[in-house]
Amino acid sequence: MFDYETLKLIWWLLIGVLLIGFAVMDGHDMGVGSLLPFVGRSDVERRVVINTVGPHWDGNQVWFITGGGAIFAAWPLVYATAFSGFYWAMLAVLWALFLRPVGFDYRSKIHDPRWRSAWDWGLFVGGTVPPVIFGVAFGNLLLGVPFHFDENLISTYTGSFWQLLNPFSVLCGVVSSSMIVLHGAIYLAHRTEDPIARRARLAAYGAALVMLLAFSAAGLWLLHIDGYAITSAVDGAALADPLTKSVERRAGAWLANYRAMPATVIAPVAAYVGAIAALVLLRAGRSGLAFILSSVMLAGVIGTAGVSMFPFVMPSSSDPGHSLTVWDSTSSPLTLGIMLVAVLIFMPLIMFYTAWAYRVMRGKVTTAGIERNTHSAY
Repeated sequence: MFDYETLKLIWWLLIGVLLIGFAVMDGHDMGVGSLLPFVGRSDVERRVVINTVGPHWDGNQVWFITGGGAIFAAWPLVYATAFSGFYWAMLAVLWALFLRPVGFDYRSKIHDPRWRSAWDWGLFVGGTVPPVIFGVAFGNLLLGVPFHFDENLISTYTGSFWQLLNPFSVLCGVVSSSMIVLHGAIYLAHRTEDPIARRARLAAYGAALVMLLAFSAAGLWLLHIDGYAITSAVDGAALADPLTKSVERRAGAWLANYRAMPATVIAPVAAYVGAIAALVLLRAGRSGLAFILSSVMLAGVIGTAGVSMFPFVMPSSSDPGHSLTVWDSTSSPLTLGIMLVAVLIFMPLIMFYTAWAYRVMRGKVTTAGIERNTHSAY
């Protein structure tokens, strides 16, 4: 169907699409969770907030599971090495995510303000911690991760958990968190009425300002970070072996793709234009279109990281020659081909079902509706 080199490129694009899908779909309900204790001033208002995402959050989680499964199957070396180096960070994400299903399911089981407040803050943690850690992880990828392989391709991570929390990666965590809060605030403004919608709009303005400033600062900082460049010949059709290439660290290397392929500048431009246009539309009362432009912003931010690093997926700061790239960290041609067929069959079905579910549950969630429906699940 496709040659091996083309399959490698296709799966780099598909994993990028899955990451963007996760940010758009699961990101807005995480953003709503981050805003829950602040935009809801009473129990009924917080129930309104929760009911905007309650029917969909678990379906949106499919994007997270699918993305992880795709990385495991398409990039097994990346998956294994990442879980070695980012083990405690990944556990922190999982611990935070544990609070989401129990928070949604148990919050309204007991009519006790302390009980409900505790689960509200649990949902806040479950919505806030993962985006921060994912941003920190991307920041460390741009800096390089301290790992190397032995002759049997067994990776050894030589860093520590606290080493991941360096200033640049923390800044990337701010970018990730603020863009998710912005996305969630716009969704909340679309699905609720004043005063909740008004508070959500104010939160969107603040999150957009932080996101734009942090994204700009990270871009300027990246100018002074030594990137990675392959200095040996690359055989895109060869079987995966990350130990057969030469790599050097080079100032400005993360900008090389923009110079070689000027069209790729559309990624950072989309991040800026999407964020600013979303705010303009939100202020004009076009919250639905604002949500679409906010999705464009998310795609732009993630695309910027992907374009900057290509073809690197997980650079090694311990031994740059052991860095994992699109060309040498993939599964076999048979595996990639079978997975591609599965994606072509099931991805349209997932997107169709998701669109149908959101259409059925469209409309405003109001305090009056929540007060009438005292036996709702959330």
